[in-house]
Amino acid sequence: MGNTGPAELLAIWEAGLAHHGPGRALLLHRAARPETAADELLSLPVGEREADLYALRRALFGERMQIRAECGACGEAMEFDLDARDLGVRPGEQEGPLRVEEGEWTVEFRLPTVADLEAAAQAAAAAGGHVAAKADADAKVDVGVGVDVDVNADVGVDADGNVGVGADSGAYGDAASDSHGGEAEREPTAAARARRALLARCIVSAHRSGQPVPVDRLPAAELPEPVQRRLAEAAERADPAADVTLKVACPECGEATRAELDIASYLWAELDHWARDLLLDVHLLATAYGWSEPQILALSPLRRRYYLELCADG
Repeated sequence: MGNTGPAELLAIWEAGLAHHGPGRALLLHRAARPETAADELLSLPVGEREADLYALRRALFGERMQIRAECGACGEAMEFDLDARDLGVRPGEQEGPLRVEEGEWTVEFRLPTVADLEAAAQAAAAAGGHVAAKADADAKVDVGVGVDVDVNADVGVDADGNVGVGADSGAYGDAASDSHGGEAEREPTAAARARRALLARCIVSAHRSGQPVPVDRLPAAELPEPVQRRLAEAAERADPAADVTLKVACPECGEATRAELDIASYLWAELDHWARDLLLDVHLLATAYGWSEPQILALSPLRRRYYLELCADG
């Protein structure tokens, strides 16, 4: 972890205002690993980035995460506290590609990298003529890698400052939903297109009935659903932190809702809230005492709060 003092964090926040999801995620990742070049960060497995962002989040804002989600069954707003100490498990070292054998198929593939996610999301958006609000997150979900966290939403917290999580759009292992029970396939969703683009990038080799299938000629849609499920299971075991999915029990109707915890979006929302609050503090103290921004940022949070209280009392 590099120098992440108030001035440095404000610089990261300011730079991030000109970017969206992937660009902001890269800025946050560079804050977690300042000694690593951007190209190297993009080549890391997704779970490695997520682990770095969870570590950065713990260093900046602590272990507890306030979450807000919506029940998929009744629409009830659910707010709860999450202990994130067990999240962000780093992937183990892989010796060569992962291998899946299912039916007549044998497929070798590598874990998706951050660059793979961005490329898959862009390919899906180009194919569909539009981009989803969370294309990068959709691509991540559809890799099918991740861990499930059971959450009891009865432990509600105040909504102020809570950060929401996105609804889970279906895992890579749920590809059967795209086939519509054997009927002619309808127009694939953005998530399905992202999944297929990701598969196409990450498959190293494929054999069918012992015969090699050229990877550059293998549409991801040609892989049977059981093969895609096995790929998802193998990826999940190898890189569990790449997709954290919450299972939230609704306190109103009792139904469970699955929601994706996108740590990059969550951490950016927290940083944005923190930065705007800090700039307000700077404004108030500069107005009251005539201090410069660097002088105010050099104060500890406790001393800044004390001076703000004095301003309010005066």
